Amino acid sequence: MYKGRLFVISGPSGAGKGTICRELLDRDQEGKTRLSVSMTTRPPREDEEEGADYYFVSEAEFNMIIDERGFLEHAEVYGHFYGTPKLEVLDMMDEGADVILEIDIQGALQVREAYPKAVFIFILPPSMAELRKRITGRGSETEESLERRLGEALEGVSYIDKYDYCVINGELQEAVGRVSAIIVAEHSRVSENIYETIEQYKEEM
Repeated sequence: MYKGRLFVISGPSGAGKGTICRELLDRDQEGKTRLSVSMTTRPPREDEEEGADYYFVSEAEFNMIIDERGFLEHAEVYGHFYGTPKLEVLDMMDEGADVILEIDIQGALQVREAYPKAVFIFILPPSMAELRKRITGRGSETEESLERRLGEALEGVSYIDKYDYCVINGELQEAVGRVSAIIVAEHSRVSENIYETIEQYKEEM
């Protein structure tokens, strides 16, 4: 059985990476694409479900997993810890599923160190003007926080050379199609999987 691949998707806030990930999952009728669920020490919100939105754990449990090198990446955000459980991701890939990890740039750089076989995709908005429009459309930003987010977006673009692919999200369905094409292409790479197939051919001779 072919192993799944890990696809790390990053980009600035407002680029639409979350929407693209949801579309990828909705298009997958066979259940071969799965979303990585993060672990956190913050308490769950009313509408959040254990194992679907996050795995909610104590800080002591989180630190124990750090000591055991059980995270692909982890970080502290506003006093709470977040991390990507390594074993769950590897198990899903062993089952033949492609795993989508939507994560910020700093987390993606940690994953590149921990699991360089992952495929890294950077999502960009078509322009800074469009990014401003999308963020403003949320209605939750002050002018100060808006400018901060735009500044963070520009800084994030400087890391684009750490990624394997870049997809501009101007029209959603086209962007989803491009990411889907990347996933298909990565499964056609000459890798350890193809050598298993060649050995099978030899056995059938």
